[in-house]
Amino acid sequence: MPIADRFVRINERIRAREIRVINEEGGQLGIMPPYEALKLARSQGLDLVEVAPTANPPVCRIINYGKYLYQLSKRQHEARKNQKSIELKEVKMRPRTSAHDFETKRNKVIDFLREGAKVKVTVMFRGREMAHRDLGFKMMERLAEEVGEVGVVETRPKIEGPNLSTIIGAKKAPGKGSSPQASRPAAATSPATIRKPQPKPAPMPVAAVPVPTAPEPSQGKPGG
Repeated sequence: MPIADRFVRINERIRAREIRVINEEGGQLGIMPPYEALKLARSQGLDLVEVAPTANPPVCRIINYGKYLYQLSKRQHEARKNQKSIELKEVKMRPRTSAHDFETKRNKVIDFLREGAKVKVTVMFRGREMAHRDLGFKMMERLAEEVGEVGVVETRPKIEGPNLSTIIGAKKAPGKGSSPQASRPAAATSPATIRKPQPKPAPMPVAAVPVPTAPEPSQGKPGG
């Protein structure tokens, strides 16, 4: 029975000598011969399904086989749903493409990028055009500049045989959870708001207080 690109053995098809058995709720029932585990499964009206054949010993689970197939199919569907396949488109040009044709090719590249695809842009040279590859590089440079809002060059232009090619991928949108204020650079502090440290005032000079002196003793007049 092919399930998930391999053959799943159930019930009597299990050939291992011993198996590790798990019940429907995921509990361990121990190691036993397959016929004992099958007898236990039959008593509950369930199947014995080999879920890990490469283990030692193989792991088998007692479960409803139809329910097992449904759960397995659901998991595979969810896995495919979460996988994003990026398609690679290709746009070809000539080195002497007219201005109108160039705009048409450019718009096609923009449409592919907006759809989320990658675009391989190829400039094809023929005959004597091989001597003027600089025209192709200039065309690539102009194209990268004009689609710069929606795409970014992932592979620089390089020569592949007679052709010049590059790969342009779609730009990723900014995360929805990021706040616009967080993405802005911090505003510079205005010099007017910066308080410069004020110099400390010089200590006031202490005025000199005259110290009183004792009066000199009076001297009597001689002969008084």
